[in-house]
Amino acid sequence: MDRRHFLEKTGLTLTGLFLSPLAVYAFPKREGEELIPFIDEPESNRGLDWQKFDTFITPNKDFFNVSHYGVPKISEVEQTNWELEITGLVDNPITLSVEEIKSLPKTEVTYTLECSGNHGFPTFTGAIGNAKWGGTPLKPILEKAGIKDDGIEVIFFGHDEGEEEIRDVKMKQNFARSMSVEDALQDSHILCYEMNEVPLTLKHGAPLRLIAPGWYGIACVKWLKRIEIRNRRFMGRFMARDYVTIREETRPDGESLWMETSVGKTQLKSIPAKVTRIGNEYRIYGAAWGAPIETVEISIDGGPWQSTEIDTVEDAEYAWKVWHYNWNNPSTGTHTIVSRAIDTKGNIQPEGDSAHITEKHTYWESNGQITRKVMIK
Repeated sequence: MDRRHFLEKTGLTLTGLFLSPLAVYAFPKREGEELIPFIDEPESNRGLDWQKFDTFITPNKDFFNVSHYGVPKISEVEQTNWELEITGLVDNPITLSVEEIKSLPKTEVTYTLECSGNHGFPTFTGAIGNAKWGGTPLKPILEKAGIKDDGIEVIFFGHDEGEEEIRDVKMKQNFARSMSVEDALQDSHILCYEMNEVPLTLKHGAPLRLIAPGWYGIACVKWLKRIEIRNRRFMGRFMARDYVTIREETRPDGESLWMETSVGKTQLKSIPAKVTRIGNEYRIYGAAWGAPIETVEISIDGGPWQSTEIDTVEDAEYAWKVWHYNWNNPSTGTHTIVSRAIDTKGNIQPEGDSAHITEKHTYWESNGQITRKVMIK
């Protein structure tokens, strides 16, 4: 199918679809607040500084970025002439330029993107951010390409590449991730070219990247150049060897069962982000994400779980929920604060020392409850 024919066949208008309300910079903060620093703050960190957490949308300059083969050198001319190929087991192979993609219906989705290694080790706690991503829906393009009946896997290839060695075989590979056809056809996935209403920068995947709300950041392939449908599971480095969670599960009879699973969709999580005060009035702020959130609770110094107040001004489906708790008359000295999120299905964020966390032998998908320490003087 040629480009002009494809664009005509979509039958869509440029009015676009909106998956979430327009994001604004509202935040339930109080004027004149003084920050009370956590005493267990890591000396170094990459990405978001939680103690400066004061916007629903993370500014682009503060948004973390990870690249596994380095940021490729793509000139402005190359970005302008960029093409996306959709190939493999399809009835109508398609090649689209960035301008042709931009001429398709535009949609925006506010989505909290988190690295699956976030909080996997003490100095890696800011690999998360919330942005309004703009682009065109992926599903209609895949449907127009026509996935054949024997196509089961959709592979997303980035432009970045590196050399890999398996046993004694050396090979050049592009960064790539895959998902099932069913998962790839989720309505929320977009071919993204904007971040917070400005064009993507190169370090964030320009000129085109996949945005897959509800998935860890590793799934959101940057510098996207090819989408290929195949009839076999893709087992590249970042699906089958890296970004694999290894877990030792104990069966009822005491036998250990070792499981290896590829990192995929996000898991339920929350964090106490910062403590502030105005005079003797203290407030704890935090965020929760990874699933539809029903409530967030906190425990102070190992005491009973208490409900927090979730900000309802910002309520995008795939974005974090901002919460706060008014902490009345805390005593002087060191205090511990831990939060837990509960989703709409009743699932509870696991304790940090629960079997779900301790039986895991890799740092990916670290969604255990996070304890913070603060000194009240």
